Amino acid sequence: MKITDIDVWTVVVPVFPEAVHSEEYGGYPDWARVPKQIIRIHTDEGITGIGETGRGQSTEAVSHAAEELKGRDAMKMCLQNVFRTEPLKPTPEAPDEWEMNLGPYPTGYEAFEMAVFDLIGKRLEVPAHALLGGACRDKVRADFWIGHQTPEHGARSTKIAIERGFTGLKTKCRIQEPMVERLRAIREVGGSDFKVTVDPNERFHTVEQTLELAEALKELDNVEVFEDPIPKKGLRDDVLAQYRYMRGKLPFPLALHLGGAGDVIKAIRADAVDYLNLGGSMVNFVKSAAIAQAAGIPVWHGSGNDLGIMERSYLHAASVAPNCVLASDFVGSWTRVDDLIVEGFTFENGYTPVPQSPGLGCELDLDALEKYRMDG
Repeated sequence: MKITDIDVWTVVVPVFPEAVHSEEYGGYPDWARVPKQIIRIHTDEGITGIGETGRGQSTEAVSHAAEELKGRDAMKMCLQNVFRTEPLKPTPEAPDEWEMNLGPYPTGYEAFEMAVFDLIGKRLEVPAHALLGGACRDKVRADFWIGHQTPEHGARSTKIAIERGFTGLKTKCRIQEPMVERLRAIREVGGSDFKVTVDPNERFHTVEQTLELAEALKELDNVEVFEDPIPKKGLRDDVLAQYRYMRGKLPFPLALHLGGAGDVIKAIRADAVDYLNLGGSMVNFVKSAAIAQAAGIPVWHGSGNDLGIMERSYLHAASVAPNCVLASDFVGSWTRVDDLIVEGFTFENGYTPVPQSPGLGCELDLDALEKYRMDG
């Protein structure tokens, strides 16, 4: 099944302003104006596969990477890095030792990986998660998501979340925002069982401010986890020591949002986390989650307020990791005005079902693509 051509489209899909930030905290988010690329791989057998990059990739770089795959046989690819053409080899310095790096990974790699998995899954008539090791669950936990919102806005969002089948949410925040009032307003609508992931993106700044806020929130009893409360600074030893100290003092779990297996190992060795928010490509998410599983650490799958193709790939990967038992972030289906796929996400009692149809289990909405493309 040889790759004959690859389409690359650049898109910007707006968000619903009311789904993200309150006007008091910036209104329409700048990140929603940042383009993404949608790709479609064609083959000589007429099977196509679709993918989606993260925000802010260069269209030229993604198109250049696409050229590298043309003429390749998708059925003979190394699925740990679909761009790799050579097997691992012994190092010249030590003939009995083998190189360990599967890289490099080109710009937009995740899009190409998911498109190849989509192709092969369709060819073999199996869902993408079967190529990752097999789903160990038929539904994955999922939470609602809000940006920086006033307490009144947060209460309205909580009502919407409950109406749409969610049992918890993540909120973005800063130390100077009225966090106690916001979480109290959420609790008044959802009760203490409606849990909140508190994610300041490192903007609680110091250990002291983090612990002071935690003490004020403790009585509400609706915090699920604090994620990335203070700057991570490349996971330096002194920073990990601060996280380890906070972990011992916080009245609820502490999480780090990490992208690679190396950082996961560092955080585990430092005894610095209770939970992990993981990302990366499908294969690399599963690898990082396996490391966390060996250490007995639960994980969830993060997101960047993405579109439907990428979030479908997240869902496949999350279904494979036995320890992905925390609520993952599949949020683009209600924050974006369109997710560019025909089959949207559904949520019930805090879960979304795992696709069982071949490949990624979604179809590109060409009419919506045409509406939001920036290169046409």
